[in-house]
Amino acid sequence: MIVVPVKEGENIERALKKFKRKFEKTGVVKELRRRQAYTKPSVVKREQKIHAIYVQQLQQNED
Repeated sequence: MIVVPVKEGENIERALKKFKRKFEKTGVVKELRRRQAYTKPSVVKREQKIHAIYVQQLQQNED
């Protein structure tokens, strides 16, 4: 459960912004979207491999 303490006289928009930030950090929406469709383990492995290659190329280009 997310708790956002609101101080006396604090703007409600600011408190709502804090709530949204905390909610985003929990990753609930990301997890929900991930679970909506099944992805085969082989596809997950392939995507991870492609991402690793991409990151490695970025690091090599940075040097």
